[in-house]
Amino acid sequence: MPRSDFEAISESLIDDVCRRLEENRPIRLRQALPGGGMLNIDRLLPFLCVYRRDPARLDNGTGPFVTAEAAYLYAPGEATRRKGLQRLVRRIVQSATTRLGSFLILEIWSADDARVPAAVDHLTGERLLPQPAFRILTRLPHRPEGAVARLEFGLQRIKSNRQAARVEINLHSRNHPPRMSQLVSPADAAKLNCHVLGVEILPVYRNPQTGEVYDHVQRGLRRAVTQALKQAFFTFALDCTNVRPQHYYTLGRKSLPRQVWTVDRQLAEVSGKFKLLLQVTPVNAERAWHSFSQSNFQQAPRFQYRPLEADPLLLKRRLWKIRTEQIEDPTLGYLLRQTQDELDRQISMLADIGSRRFLAGSLQVYGGVEPSLLELAQKILKTWPNAGDEPPPTVTAGAFVRRAAGEIQFYRKRLKDFAAKAVVQEEMYSGLLSTGGNLLVGRETVLAENRVEALLHHEIGTHLLTYFNGQSQPLRLLKVGLAGYDGLQEGLAVLSEYLVGGLSRRRMRTLAARVVAVDQLTAGARFAETFRRLVEEHGFEAHLAYTIVLRVYRAGGLTKDAVYLRGLVEILDYLARGGQLEPLFVGKLAADHIPIVRELLLRNVLRPPPLRPRYMDDPRALKRLGRLQSGCTVMELLDA
Repeated sequence: MPRSDFEAISESLIDDVCRRLEENRPIRLRQALPGGGMLNIDRLLPFLCVYRRDPARLDNGTGPFVTAEAAYLYAPGEATRRKGLQRLVRRIVQSATTRLGSFLILEIWSADDARVPAAVDHLTGERLLPQPAFRILTRLPHRPEGAVARLEFGLQRIKSNRQAARVEINLHSRNHPPRMSQLVSPADAAKLNCHVLGVEILPVYRNPQTGEVYDHVQRGLRRAVTQALKQAFFTFALDCTNVRPQHYYTLGRKSLPRQVWTVDRQLAEVSGKFKLLLQVTPVNAERAWHSFSQSNFQQAPRFQYRPLEADPLLLKRRLWKIRTEQIEDPTLGYLLRQTQDELDRQISMLADIGSRRFLAGSLQVYGGVEPSLLELAQKILKTWPNAGDEPPPTVTAGAFVRRAAGEIQFYRKRLKDFAAKAVVQEEMYSGLLSTGGNLLVGRETVLAENRVEALLHHEIGTHLLTYFNGQSQPLRLLKVGLAGYDGLQEGLAVLSEYLVGGLSRRRMRTLAARVVAVDQLTAGARFAETFRRLVEEHGFEAHLAYTIVLRVYRAGGLTKDAVYLRGLVEILDYLARGGQLEPLFVGKLAADHIPIVRELLLRNVLRPPPLRPRYMDDPRALKRLGRLQSGCTVMELLDA
């Protein structure tokens, strides 16, 4: 025998909810409503997004469309439960309108599966994928016109199955699901200054015969729908309430379920179990150089690598136990799933070091060379056929480590948790590598004095700074790196070299040569062929050409070195379009993540970065930055 309404949703529960609302305290009641219902109110907001589960039908995949919102009610729709829900919602509306002036209830449900068209192409007989469609249901005269128009516009911009959504507004139909009663009667709505909208979604995200959800389609639609809803809530707040949100992002969730942080921690732990770049750095680079030179640069060198410290199979097993699919927040769910996918590909690369399969994995993670990037690289090499006069290298590994220690101390004074170390790495013959919050310097590294300042800003002022800024965030993945972060990260690092006056012609030629080498690699050229091309066609000194080709051909073919020039192009374009540098220092992120990071900052999920690079306080660097913000191409960079 079912419990009564009064027992299921008691007056004491309703009183507690309203008291928290009046105190502007977060409310998170999981399974406190009968039948597995859930009420989540992040804070006092002028809206409530509602989904009621219809007991008369299978409705897979629809409920999650509301759980992305900061204020939602996910409830069973049985008749025995309805009066309790109505009392709860009415009291929430009363509490909210007393302080905010007005309130919006937006209820979501799915259309009947029979309405999903099973159309076929009249020429080929092939099945046509259904077009996404929405119906906005509201009643005259009491409707928020601005919010309805904004919702219509937002939904019309949604695409699924490569088709734009069809949106219909119905001003005369019921604004609640079929077989359900109204949560707030028209008389009460008018009395309380409460507006009610219904949104019916055509369920193109599931199989109409079996009810099986197409996860990829549903996730994409859900992210897009929640964006449209927030924009409508934002317009409603400005038009109808005394709330003045800064941006529609600020209406998103601020307090997140524990599961988000659990998944974030688990992914960061897997990422911390291996260091891919260190693992693919040869331990015999100089011995291989001697062998290569003794063969008159004909026989490809054979590189040796560190033993794997982690079993790729066990790492993958641990990785795919992480339940990213259960994250309610679509923005964070997207970031976490992206990272999980990239970690999977990186672990495959780890297992494939030294094999032909490694290159395929590298192309998946870092990409190849697009024609426009190759054209730019060739133009750089043609425009500056030689490196020009540069001072001889005199700064040894030990001397550079001492300079780096001073730079680290500069940042540690501003952030006590800046626990980086610069160390001479005996297993590395030459070069610099920032990994795991430390700067490793190859034992035989020798640098030109005019490059030291630029490299300090590249390695410490960019790579380590974003590492420790990311560490200060609640989202740990900003420390280890979101998926695809390398391009923006290296572009930002090269930009820092320019801003401190250390981006030389030689350095630009090296970045361009790396792109050419990656293109040669993916075209099937052998190590010696690419080496000869750099030496004979582009005038590189033999040992420098060897180093460039080594970096690209190591482990079976690492295409990462194309990201330096590509990232520089990205960052210059970003600045020319009015982008600001400060959000890029939050942690290690990709260009695609900039709007997402902005959203999370506005939602107070992320905090402003505690550190910014030293050059941001240098008038000369700021003057150079100002030139770039007016628009500057890579070819104009050395003259800017």
